[in-house]
Amino acid sequence: MRLGPPDPATMTDDQRRVHDNIVAGPRGRVRGPLAIWLHRPELAEAAQNLGAYCRYGSALEPRLSELAILCMAVIWQAEFEWWAHKPLALKAGVGPAVVEALRTGTPPGFPDEETAVVHAIVTRLSTERRLDNALYARAEAVLGRDRLVDLVGLCGYYTLISMTLNAFDVPLPEGERPELVQQV
Repeated sequence: MRLGPPDPATMTDDQRRVHDNIVAGPRGRVRGPLAIWLHRPELAEAAQNLGAYCRYGSALEPRLSELAILCMAVIWQAEFEWWAHKPLALKAGVGPAVVEALRTGTPPGFPDEETAVVHAIVTRLSTERRLDNALYARAEAVLGRDRLVDLVGLCGYYTLISMTLNAFDVPLPEGERPELVQQV
């Protein structure tokens, strides 16, 4: 790890306030990218608020948002994100076969059009940086405007997370092993 979390004994008042707000929320603890961002409490606070919306306030049901998060983890090869969200995705209803296909880089067989569209949107935005008219129309028809907007926002947020994890070389918790098959 290139940068660890701030030392609790030397946190500024702003760092302590943001830390305590995160701990008091649904996450219950500060780890991963939030621990890095805490060096800049204003960034941590803003990112935490966006993340709370993306995770807990979005129009996307957890099955779709967790699928999108796993897709982002694979695209960015962000092991920590994969580790943190794989159990959540399985619990939310993303099938084990889909999770394994994502992990190994093989084309997943999606059980419905919503999950297929989420995967297509995340993949296309992350690799080609835009959506063609046909995919946009398909996504709007399948997901609707609100869920599509939330999906794009989630992709942006998890790009920030993945960049942070990779830039600062955030490790998996002790005893955990990498799972992702390196994608080229």
